[in-house]
Amino acid sequence: MLLKRIVFICCVLIAQNGLAQEHPNLILTKQGVNDIKAQLGNVPLFDATLAQVKEKVDAQILKGIDVPVPKDMAGGYTHEQHKLNYLTMQEAGVLYQILGDEKYAIYVRDMLMEYAKMFPGLPRHPQERSYARGKLFWQCLNDSVWLVYTSQAYDCVYNFLSKKEVKYIEKNLFKPMADFLSVDTPQFFNRIHNHSTWGNVAVGMIALVMDDDALVDRALYGIKDLKLDAGKDNDGGDIFVEGQKAGFLANLEEPFSPDGYYTEGAYYQRYAMYPFMIFGEALQNVKPEVKPFEHKNGVLLKGVDALMNLTDKDGEFFALNDSQKGMSYYTASLVSALDIAYYYGDRDPSLLSIAQEQGRVQLDQTGLAVAMDIRDGKAKPFDKKSLLLTDGADGDQGAISILRSTKNDDLTLVGKNAAQGLSHGHYDKLSISLFHEGNEVLQDYGLARFVNIEQKNGGGYLKENKTWAKQTIAHNTIVQDETSHFGGKYDVGSLHHSDMYVFDVENPDVQISSAKEVNAYPGTVMQRTTVMLNNESFEQPVLLDLMQVNSDKKHQFDLPFYYLGQVISTSFDYEKYQTLSTLGKDHGYQHLWKEGSGRSTTGDAALTWRSHDTFFTLTTTADAEDDLIFGRIGANDPEYNLRPDPVLIVRKNTDSALFASVLETHGSYNSVSEFSENAFSSISKLSVLKSGVDYSAIQITMMNGDEFVFIMSNSEASKTQKHELKLNAKVYTWTGVSYFKKQ
Repeated sequence: MLLKRIVFICCVLIAQNGLAQEHPNLILTKQGVNDIKAQLGNVPLFDATLAQVKEKVDAQILKGIDVPVPKDMAGGYTHEQHKLNYLTMQEAGVLYQILGDEKYAIYVRDMLMEYAKMFPGLPRHPQERSYARGKLFWQCLNDSVWLVYTSQAYDCVYNFLSKKEVKYIEKNLFKPMADFLSVDTPQFFNRIHNHSTWGNVAVGMIALVMDDDALVDRALYGIKDLKLDAGKDNDGGDIFVEGQKAGFLANLEEPFSPDGYYTEGAYYQRYAMYPFMIFGEALQNVKPEVKPFEHKNGVLLKGVDALMNLTDKDGEFFALNDSQKGMSYYTASLVSALDIAYYYGDRDPSLLSIAQEQGRVQLDQTGLAVAMDIRDGKAKPFDKKSLLLTDGADGDQGAISILRSTKNDDLTLVGKNAAQGLSHGHYDKLSISLFHEGNEVLQDYGLARFVNIEQKNGGGYLKENKTWAKQTIAHNTIVQDETSHFGGKYDVGSLHHSDMYVFDVENPDVQISSAKEVNAYPGTVMQRTTVMLNNESFEQPVLLDLMQVNSDKKHQFDLPFYYLGQVISTSFDYEKYQTLSTLGKDHGYQHLWKEGSGRSTTGDAALTWRSHDTFFTLTTTADAEDDLIFGRIGANDPEYNLRPDPVLIVRKNTDSALFASVLETHGSYNSVSEFSENAFSSISKLSVLKSGVDYSAIQITMMNGDEFVFIMSNSEASKTQKHELKLNAKVYTWTGVSYFKKQ
């Protein structure tokens, strides 16, 4: 009995002194470190990454420690220094574990001591721009990122520190910071948003290092019994929703669809994927009973796969919702996410090919596994195929459709037929964007922001993000009466989503995606059908685009096409204005210059432009009373915050219409030989045969005289349904949702 009491007391004392768990155990583990050390010099990609990190950290150590008093917005000196500090600490901690050189542990210790001295006296950040001001940074989001990385460094040097140092750092820095990010700033911590994910993970990561179960519980499930009035963040999004769940697991369940699509879009999914995956790895190492990679049927692993597919040929993410152009899976957060997904998933060899392209790995056991399997020749190509990614927690809030040409991988069409996308969402139901060889042909504008460029609003969102980038006219979709979808009101848009009508890619030569939107404008039904078509009559795959609108009364309908390139020719006459005026006064129209306009007398209109030494022709149906408007972004933009990109707008005044278009990719231009090949469209005529609620039909007449007819059943999507339709004295019969044949 006495022996049992002695053992019990010893266990209690061990726990109280923080020795109940070994370190490192968060991302790196003792076994992982041993495995890495045993392979050093034998795994080229891992060794190269380690050498690069060592060179970078050694250079920072020579510069000394700099922990300035916070004062700047994003892009400013203090902001960038604190960002550099957490990145360097994390890497120094890893180097200490792998190389065993105490200079790295000393660097981390001394840096942490400086922060521990400063933090207790820090007020909230002096920049008052955020709904949740941080202390080290202008917003709690960045403070959370700091803690996510710094907790990893702390775990790596924990056993190097004295008990006195551990107590001092935790008392003055980590525990107060965890409380600050959560109970002191609940409007930031207790919500469904990528901001909160970072906050939850920050608290959870440091809680795991400190072995604080109460904090871990707060991170996983949020602050319980919190009752606050609804508020708005800086982007107009709801902060509090009555009865809403909170915490890491809720942020894992609500924004992700069963397919792994994150409702804010690929840009923010990329950003949030690092905390999701790194905390998943930490939980797997420290609290495997949580089963993070099995949660919601393995949605984290599906999320990484979804992100890889939400990219163009060059690995750059599609600009869905708020998105900065050029962000790709080469970013460091996706290096970590991919390595973790590979290690804890089914070791998909196609992920290895992307890891090869990334050219570096995470310096832990997951990165070692990836690098070893690449070394051993296990990599296979990542095959991007046509794909439908549902939106909404249950996959019932529309979807993102991706059509990729199977003749070659040069042409990719993205359709946004999804939900609002939280506060980073745009009002662009049924919008499309098109890519060729990784270059934008029809662009989505993305966001209006210069991330981390201090001169541009401190690196934050510009006012033009709301007045332009979010508005419907900024996208390739229908605008009714110069008013954005849902009136541009977030609360209304958040209640609705588009619905997929059909997604059929079984026939590789006729791939179809069709979706409907019935709530954007009361009394108006919009249905957009896009077809990726391969046919020997066309030099390259072409896009058929049918936008059917039916309303209970007459409206002005505008369909913009944001083509990128230099105009070569048109098939219609137009006037280019000497004096510019804006297209409208609100809902984004105030930012468009009206450069010219024309009309067609032939029933269709063609615009040919050149981009990246390739020719593109958009042929669209246009009646004699329809306006064809040339516009350019940049009006009412005194600080040059917007890109001066061109647009062609097809305007119809009607209660029902079919906006039918065909987009061809053709020919080439060699700037060295100055030789132009196949610069002309192969289409001589595009006609609407039927426009209505039940059917949309077009006829394409080629220059060589060939004729094609495409018919879409708009109200019956069954594959077995038989149809019969009489058009121009000819009867068409078919089975299934669509008809396409050469006549």
